[in-house]
Amino acid sequence: MNETINLIKQRRSIRQYTNEDVDEEQVRTLLEAGMAAPSGRARDPWHFIVVRNAETRARLAQTHTFSDMCTRAPVVIVVCGDESLSEHWIADCAAATENILLAATGLGLGAVWVGIYPRPERESHVRQVLGIPAPIRILCMIPVGHPAEQKPPRTRYNPERVHFEQF
Repeated sequence: MNETINLIKQRRSIRQYTNEDVDEEQVRTLLEAGMAAPSGRARDPWHFIVVRNAETRARLAQTHTFSDMCTRAPVVIVVCGDESLSEHWIADCAAATENILLAATGLGLGAVWVGIYPRPERESHVRQVLGIPAPIRILCMIPVGHPAEQKPPRTRYNPERVHFEQF
């Protein structure tokens, strides 16, 4: 099967990580992949905050019930968008996030999308921890590390959700 399709199916949400660090070159590759995403009107409204500090990651882990893996990952990438720059910041940053997740899989790393937007209390917490100014919004956090869990490739293809010509 096509290598790209295989990579897409191999991408899984990884929440357990080894103690091995993610090096600077790998982080740079992830960010380059993120910034290769499509952007409405080529506005590139994204900003990425790379967090390695253990204390800061522990504070990010307190954002909500499902953000605890930020303490276990050696790197957390916080994906932000400038809503004053583009009304498409959510879609653009979501595309960038998926590119980062796919690139992580391609590098043999594990990662997971931890949702922040549209919950104001989540955005407020992350904004306070990282000193993010308005009008920058926070879409998500991506804990990244070397996977300490294995998940089989899969797809969620459901023919009942596919419509041709009309709904």
